[in-house]
Amino acid sequence: GQIARWMKAEGDAIEANETIAEVDTDKATMEMTSLEAGTLLKIIVPAGDNAKLGQTIGIIGEKGEDFSALLDEASSNGAASSQQTKAEQQTNAAHTSEIQAVKTEEQKPKTETQTEDVSETEGRSYDYQRPEAVEETAPDNKQNTAKATDSSGNGRLIVSPIAARMAAENNIDLRSLKGSGPQGRIIKRDIESAISDSRFQIPDSKEETQVAPNFAQVSEIQNASRFREENTSKMRQVIAQRLAQSIGPIPTFYLTVEIEMDNVLALRKQANASVKEEEKVSVNDIIVKVAAMSLTKHPFVNSSYQDKTIRFYEDADIGVAVAIDEGLITPVIRGANKKGIGQISAEIKGMAARAREKKLSPEEYTGATFSISNLGMFGIKEFTAIINPPEAAILAVGAATATPVARDGEVIVKNIMNVTMSCDHRVIDGATGAKFLQTFKQMLENPVLMLM
Repeated sequence: GQIARWMKAEGDAIEANETIAEVDTDKATMEMTSLEAGTLLKIIVPAGDNAKLGQTIGIIGEKGEDFSALLDEASSNGAASSQQTKAEQQTNAAHTSEIQAVKTEEQKPKTETQTEDVSETEGRSYDYQRPEAVEETAPDNKQNTAKATDSSGNGRLIVSPIAARMAAENNIDLRSLKGSGPQGRIIKRDIESAISDSRFQIPDSKEETQVAPNFAQVSEIQNASRFREENTSKMRQVIAQRLAQSIGPIPTFYLTVEIEMDNVLALRKQANASVKEEEKVSVNDIIVKVAAMSLTKHPFVNSSYQDKTIRFYEDADIGVAVAIDEGLITPVIRGANKKGIGQISAEIKGMAARAREKKLSPEEYTGATFSISNLGMFGIKEFTAIINPPEAAILAVGAATATPVARDGEVIVKNIMNVTMSCDHRVIDGATGAKFLQTFKQMLENPVLMLM
């Protein structure tokens, strides 16, 4: 399983049977409890890393105790049970024990926690979150652990790990909730009810000082977007494996949305009224800009599946499909999210012309993070496009046509454009893709949102 997060930090005191960590398997998030009381002396497997059954992931003992011999054993041998025996004999530390990786769902008696459903969307919140951020958050949200004191005076709150995580992510004070599960256990539905009620939320003093994601890794392709990678969760790996087996090498699904383009057409007309002919922008230029801005708000759409990791890109490098005699080529607009519509337009025109003359350099047509294929100028109303690996999605844009629509009981004519996004299901779920298209649609229908 994958260590989702540590509920305790090194040096913290631990009680027997207290929850010290959460572990993600391919099916559920499970609590791991300490068998003995003591102090968490060392975390060997940090949050975000995977551990095999029986592997040593941490050391518990007396505060200040020398655990170097046990640490040496753990680093040289994966058999945790034998490590524990040898180390105890060498150090004669009766109260020192090792934390064992939890049993899998099939090997452990089922509890309410283990049988609680975990959907793809619920697991996603941890996939985009950086492991170090999980470790930083956990100590500050002690009201979200199973040891929090409740208002009824019994001294403990019983909280499922999914509920604890949802509470931490939505800033919900668990002490103010009454659990509806067995023996008053706070479960998922209690958090969902509390999310809609602001009375249960606690102020987030860290919101303004939140550290931005660190895009430190540099692509081999010249001028391509910098990126960061996060370990793929066990759930995400299983989803990718099963979908690939079911559908094909890239398990693809499609989402289509209708967009009213009247405001964009008016914006384009106004922008082109005062510029030279060669500086005029097209609807496609505006679409590229809006897509780039939308991608920065939905990082899983601006990413790629790398088997063991998911690669998130700092900038939106948009590939724009251009038809040439031999087929199709996609010149890339680097950092389109940081460029104005006029600059995007000039770059597309320049690279499209060089593409038709076969004068593009490799770095100009490789390494896109997202692609757009527009066949609207050919009168195509709606189509689906094939994803260009390793990108996670491609947007197929149709023509904006005058269409009668119903508004407030009346039939009026609007310019409607259909767009269909092909999504790699290994990294993009249905809700994730839908939210991206929702943002994309809102910006095109209200271009003023591009300024916000």
